Amino acid sequence: MKISITTATLFTSLLLFSGCGDSSSNKDARQNGNGNANANTQGVNTVDIYSYNLAPLNEKQKYSLAYMWNEERLAQDIYLNLYKVHSDVRQLNNIGTNSEGRHIELVQNLVEAYDINITNLVDYTQSYSETELNAMGAGVYGIEAIQTLYDALYAKGVNSSRDALEVGCMVEVTDINDLDEYIADAKTNQALLDTFDILRDGSYRHYWSFDRGLKLMGISEGCCSLGDDFCKPEYPYGS
Repeated sequence: MKISITTATLFTSLLLFSGCGDSSSNKDARQNGNGNANANTQGVNTVDIYSYNLAPLNEKQKYSLAYMWNEERLAQDIYLNLYKVHSDVRQLNNIGTNSEGRHIELVQNLVEAYDINITNLVDYTQSYSETELNAMGAGVYGIEAIQTLYDALYAKGVNSSRDALEVGCMVEVTDINDLDEYIADAKTNQALLDTFDILRDGSYRHYWSFDRGLKLMGISEGCCSLGDDFCKPEYPYGS
């Protein structure tokens, strides 16, 4: 099973930082196969898959779509489960309840359209299975790399509110790094490109939300307190 360099780097960083911290359609639309991304009132864009001529996916693109579904679900699960422990960190609930749920739905629309099994990143002859997905509870995954990552993130995040905010920084940087790679691999598949662009824009906003949370706590460097891997002043602010 492939584990991305980004995920491996994050897991190593979690080990280093585990002791740190103190006690966030219109089905009739047509655009000549170019797609249609529309803004909604929550600031998260939507992709109408019925406005695309869905091109076949190669194996790498199938992997990226399946992996990002799991990574977005990890983000939602980790934020909502940490919010149960740190109810003072409102970013966890706001982002987990609102944005991440819509991000999962965006990816799942494509997953269903392409009939991909998103719990198996090796054999794509298997089809999408809603029953299989419903059998997995929050924080439980059919992919070893995602499960290992979730467990490490949760073990850090429960320690303190600061740790929970730091986990948010780490999750969003990981998402963005993976999305940068997958956007490059999406090539001319406009539906995939538009979906991944929306996810990345959301992760930029989430990163800065967690950064602000740390600064309000008195951590003047915000996410940069975690070191160079998670210090991203180049990210668009308010994208």
